[in-house]
Amino acid sequence: GVWRPWIPAPSTTPISAPADAASGPSAVIAPAPLVLPEHPTVLVFGDSWTYGSAATVPTLGYAYLLADLLDGETVVNGVRGSGYLKPGIDGPSFGERIAALDTSLSPDLVIIQGSINDRAQGVAGYREAVNAAWDAMAATYPEATIVVLGPAPHELPVGAATARIDADLSELAAARGWWYISPIAQDWITPQNYLDVIDVEAGRQHPSTDGHRYLAEKLAAALDELRAAPVTVAGGSETTPDE
Repeated sequence: GVWRPWIPAPSTTPISAPADAASGPSAVIAPAPLVLPEHPTVLVFGDSWTYGSAATVPTLGYAYLLADLLDGETVVNGVRGSGYLKPGIDGPSFGERIAALDTSLSPDLVIIQGSINDRAQGVAGYREAVNAAWDAMAATYPEATIVVLGPAPHELPVGAATARIDADLSELAAARGWWYISPIAQDWITPQNYLDVIDVEAGRQHPSTDGHRYLAEKLAAALDELRAAPVTVAGGSETTPDE
């Protein structure tokens, strides 16, 4: 696939992910271009940003707005304060929440968002928790494409713990051949637009209603890029999608 700046450079020949991915994968697999039906069903799974915190009403959050931008349906599963290691305010950690998902749902796309909530949890067990959660999501919806949406900065400059989470998720996604979208690496939130996107007062550093609309538009545009990605074949040559 097209390797975005937030994904490590691929090897010349795609290879399988290492058996012990939790130990720190270095190999990457080129993901295939994103293919979605005309009116996709998208499960958006994440934390308070996915919940819609600080929007006038949660249903004005980015995950809900994404439905119209993709001309489809979004199923929103966001729990405030939740992370891969950290339990949330009104629900458990990611792994436990994935175990409780409706197995009858058949999403075309799963977006796993976040999370900055693991900043204080440290590195011990983090990659193992991520891999276990992702294994469970892939097993629950084996026909779905999974895209990982990394943490977005709630404050600037980006903290070291948030940057570490972003780097870990990027590397782990690359080892699986999954697309990874990094709002940090792509500068979605900058000093110039920070106060337009983030409600620093009543929203307690969550996106405002306008901020959620902006994030939905950025995410939809990023997904469109993944649809247009050329295919990388063994040996490093590329073929472009049919026009």
